[in-house]
Amino acid sequence: MKFNCDRDVIIKEFQTAQEIVSSRNALSILSYVLLEANQNSLLLKATDLKVSFETRIPVEVQTPGITTVFCDRVLGILRSLPPGEVQFELLDHERFIIKPLFKTNIDFRLKNMGADKFPETQWADPDLFFSLRQSDMIEMISQTVFAVSDDETRYFMNGVYLEKQDRTLIMVATDGRRLSYIAKETDGNLPDFSGVIIPPKILNLIRKLASGEGTLQLAITDKHLFAEFDSQKISTALIEGQFPNYQRVIPEKQEHTVLVRRGELNEALRRVGLMVEKSRRIYLDLSPDNLALVSEESELGMAREDIPCRYSGPTVRIALNFMYLNDPLRVIEGEDVQIQFTETNRAISLYSVPEADYFHIVMPMQTE
Repeated sequence: MKFNCDRDVIIKEFQTAQEIVSSRNALSILSYVLLEANQNSLLLKATDLKVSFETRIPVEVQTPGITTVFCDRVLGILRSLPPGEVQFELLDHERFIIKPLFKTNIDFRLKNMGADKFPETQWADPDLFFSLRQSDMIEMISQTVFAVSDDETRYFMNGVYLEKQDRTLIMVATDGRRLSYIAKETDGNLPDFSGVIIPPKILNLIRKLASGEGTLQLAITDKHLFAEFDSQKISTALIEGQFPNYQRVIPEKQEHTVLVRRGELNEALRRVGLMVEKSRRIYLDLSPDNLALVSEESELGMAREDIPCRYSGPTVRIALNFMYLNDPLRVIEGEDVQIQFTETNRAISLYSVPEADYFHIVMPMQTE
């Protein structure tokens, strides 16, 4: 096995592989990536048995072959090399040579493991795949993934819920104190599948790797999700469990509406948030046509900023987790945002203006 490749091209694929491979045991085959060179292309595979990644890049193949290499060490070597063409060569199935093509005083020789030890990765039947615009998938992930729970005892909320309704895909994430929802109508008919819970790891990978151009192919089986786009293939085991009935959390109607410039609210939140610490509590003091953001920390002090808004309801104080307001504001588009509520101790809704196909629900904190 012998091939040449531009360092900057192959290093990106090893960086992605490093996010997937297991690092718990440096001797485990799960810390390795599989390389297969033939017909002037290189197939690279990585897996931790739950998430699998596969990509193909153009290389100059002199001798076809297949092997596995320790991902972390190869990535470190590639980062240390100067830009330009790098030569990779497998000698006697035990030593893997890495050296710059035009700098003969550098020569790395690594131990490798046989490709037969690398786990087989499964792929879905081609008939199960359906198309979705990459831009839609990226937006769906961005609007939901931050609301996933990190409480491992509530594993059924450790992922993003995906379901279909006719020709519409719905993504929902919640940690029990907030909920993010988005629905996208697709161009074609969707195959039947039951609602599934997708680990955030693969969703973040898709968002990171997808170009945003063209379409993405998805397939969903009882226990796995498969995604194919550009030159990438990614699959993951799904989270088993019953996702909460999110429909019960969504208020049917809210009595009061606050209309505020999103940029002004975001900037005010950033400044007032400098005085938020352990409690993460921030107050929204509402009075006609005025919204005051207030943070009070006994050990630090306080901050207040008033911004104009369109509001004609009663004077109230709402306490919110700072991050639960900050996270949606980072992904909501549009110049204005609507904050809707009925009572200060019940669910608050956040909508883009003009209204889009997503919204966010936040449960208030105690005002103390």
